[in-house]
Amino acid sequence: MTEYVKVKDNTGLVRDLNSKAVINTNISAYESAVARSRKAKKQKDELRDATRQINTLKSEMHEIKGLLLELIERDSNVR
Repeated sequence: MTEYVKVKDNTGLVRDLNSKAVINTNISAYESAVARSRKAKKQKDELRDATRQINTLKSEMHEIKGLLLELIERDSNVR
């Protein structure tokens, strides 16, 4: 069975004597870290989505500009 020893000066940490790993036993700290991670992922996803939308708008504006230039050129050739 795994045996743990408390880490000196930190009540939320224990050391696994078999693997020598330090384990966080503070559940609220763990939940806070998970919440921060989810929030960061959400912000990253929102930024990625905004970037995609901006790139789509840029592409559409480029297409509109090309069509306008084509119309202007046709109009000047008709006169």
